[in-house]
Amino acid sequence: MLFSVITYYTSSLLADCYRTGDQVTGKRNYTYMDAVASYLGGWQVWSCGVFQYVNLVGTAVGYTITASISAAAVHKSNCFHKNGHAADCGVYDTMYMVVFGVVQIFFSQLPNFHELSWLSILAAIMSFSYSSIAVGLALARTISGGTSKTTLTGTEVGVDVDSAQKVWLACQALGNIAFAYSYSMILIEIQDTVKSPPAENKTMKKATLLGVTTTTSFYMLAGCLGYAAFGNAAPGNILTGFGFYEPFWLIDFANVCIVVHLVGAYQVFSQPIFAAVETWATARWPNAKFLTREHTVASGKFSFNVFRLTWRTAFVVVSTVLAIVMPFFNDILGFLGAVGFWPLTVYYPVEMYIRQRRIQKYTTRWVALQVLSFLCFLVSLAAAVASIEGVTESLKHYVPFKTKS
Repeated sequence: MLFSVITYYTSSLLADCYRTGDQVTGKRNYTYMDAVASYLGGWQVWSCGVFQYVNLVGTAVGYTITASISAAAVHKSNCFHKNGHAADCGVYDTMYMVVFGVVQIFFSQLPNFHELSWLSILAAIMSFSYSSIAVGLALARTISGGTSKTTLTGTEVGVDVDSAQKVWLACQALGNIAFAYSYSMILIEIQDTVKSPPAENKTMKKATLLGVTTTTSFYMLAGCLGYAAFGNAAPGNILTGFGFYEPFWLIDFANVCIVVHLVGAYQVFSQPIFAAVETWATARWPNAKFLTREHTVASGKFSFNVFRLTWRTAFVVVSTVLAIVMPFFNDILGFLGAVGFWPLTVYYPVEMYIRQRRIQKYTTRWVALQVLSFLCFLVSLAAAVASIEGVTESLKHYVPFKTKS
């Protein structure tokens, strides 16, 4: 709940930074970096770019890992149904990552955000579907009484984990929660697609409130009911960790929904990277036909650009290879959440708001905003350290290209 409140508040501040000056007629800031350049300038523009684009690349890697795990879960679900729950149904994730990458190569050729509205709607429907299934299955298991041991503080020291593991896992969980609210890094880019009137910031604030409220409701339901159903043995993902085996067809459908959702989500988070590189390249070499010429195919129904085809394909290939090399689901998500949460969700929106409203230093509002930023920094730092520790532990048992779900 605390993460959702902070995210909504700072996202509202960020939405007000889409335009410099008047919220209706002021200069547009088309990207997050543009907004930071307008309000803060200097080194903060480049630091914002580093945080934003590293996090966007990491998100693409994380989504590739997650999609492959869900795709593999479909195979495992059918295997368990056919051969029994004790059967060895492990499957290598690499093949599914490659297939996901091939699909993304195709969708990455869509020119920009404006071409993705249908894919975003489909992804939202899929998200609602698999979340509802997860909540429903957890509720059914809880009502049936087949639950595992639960405690007020979660896993027990000396029984499930030692004291150090308890701390690391708690901090990793904070990173995972932060990752679940990581949309601020593309909020400005999404806001740039919003039609006006009314003013873009008003529409974006309403959308943010609806989105945060809906997702938080599902997060709370899935988290609480999932723990009630599985107790301290709850898997990191209740749809792929096989707390549920039946009805297998429903679990299959839920995991397919996850994959379809991530196909769209991958593009939403990758398009700003594509746009940034292509805009820079075109400005750097404006007369290069390799960059600017569009080639039509299928009697003019489709067009492609050689640079766009080459560069975007290369990006998808690299992100897929990174996913294959680092297939650590919870640790990677926790690290991404930690790296992106404080700077992109809290620090820059707060600093831009202070500059925009000309809030004087050491006033009550200034101190409150700085305290909020500092506390979120500590949370991000703890989550980042814990996630790095988790990756380090996972690497001790890791065999490249041999990871099984």
